[in-house]
Amino acid sequence: MSHSSALNLNHPGNLKKKAIIAVAAVVIGHVGVLWTLSQLKVSTLKPVHKEPVKVQFVKIQQPAQPLPPEPKKKPEPKKEVKEVKIVKSPPPPPKHIEKIQHVKKAQEPKKVVQHVEQPLPTPAPPIVTAVETKPEPTPQPAPQPAPPAPQAEVPTEKAAKNVAIGGSGVQWSRAPKPSYEPSDLRNSPRSIMVLIEADEKGKIISATVVKSSGISALDEKILRAVRSARFKPYIENGVAYPIKAQQPFDLT
Repeated sequence: MSHSSALNLNHPGNLKKKAIIAVAAVVIGHVGVLWTLSQLKVSTLKPVHKEPVKVQFVKIQQPAQPLPPEPKKKPEPKKEVKEVKIVKSPPPPPKHIEKIQHVKKAQEPKKVVQHVEQPLPTPAPPIVTAVETKPEPTPQPAPQPAPPAPQAEVPTEKAAKNVAIGGSGVQWSRAPKPSYEPSDLRNSPRSIMVLIEADEKGKIISATVVKSSGISALDEKILRAVRSARFKPYIENGVAYPIKAQQPFDLT
């Protein structure tokens, strides 16, 4: 029974009937909706008349700012009024008249001198002393010192100038040419700095190691090469000066 009922439901005729019923239901629904819409009364909207809004601009006046209070003046101190009494000038004092009395001097008693004649003494014979006068010697002029002998001019030594080698400094007339073997470097590059002093003619008078290469034998070879070199004379304002200069050597 169950198998036969399933076959009846899936029959094409039954499917068509169901589709027709569904379409008819949809059509009937639309017709009903249209009929209800036709029955509705369209409400007419009345126009609303509104009066235009009047806008009036009012200027807002800012309240006047109160003026700052005036600074109070300090009361001036009252000046004391001094009373001045007017004193009338007193009458001049009466003149004092001195009375001068003339007093007569008492007469002194006169002295009476009596002259007594005395005998005159006999004059003593004059004593004559002989004094020898020697003529004063005339002073002789002092001998004038001999003029000092002219001293021989000692040439003043010029201070050595610290200059650079090359450029605007001192120039080599015979540059040093150090000779060394690669074994002297001990398989590593070496550098040495030598301080050189030369006279006015450019002759090297001293060479010392400022920075060693670390190998004394190599330093000595470089010093021998520097001592055999020579500078050109260093001249400033037409005057030759001795110099001091440092020369680096980079050995590879």
